[in-house]
Amino acid sequence: MQLQPYLHFNGRCDEAIQFYKKALGAEVNMLMRFKDCPDKNAPIKPEVFDKVMHADLNIGGNTVLVSDGQCQGTAKFDGFSLTLNVKNDSDAKRLFDALLDGGKIVMPLGKTFFSSSFGMVNDRFGVSWMVIVQ
Repeated sequence: MQLQPYLHFNGRCDEAIQFYKKALGAEVNMLMRFKDCPDKNAPIKPEVFDKVMHADLNIGGNTVLVSDGQCQGTAKFDGFSLTLNVKNDSDAKRLFDALLDGGKIVMPLGKTFFSSSFGMVNDRFGVSWMVIVQ
């Protein structure tokens, strides 16, 4: 069994993919737009044809699924965090700072009783990340 997060960006998925490619080295394994839907009878509105119906990202050997979802309202990522377990303090700082671009610090990156580097950040899309050296 695998557990894979699926994030819905409500119209900002292309922007999110580009951000994660730059910040985390994400690679796009697969991307399908609504206009590419094989079911030609699917009730797809023309204004979302070029939006992301489904994409599969590889981030550090892990799969993160993303979509524009229904393209309605603002995406809300409440009640969970994605955690990056990194090898050393310099990787932690580099990734924390990259995710912080346009985001906000929830807990500054620093030494704790359980890690040489741990911090929490909400990225520019509102996704909560924890960065930790274990």
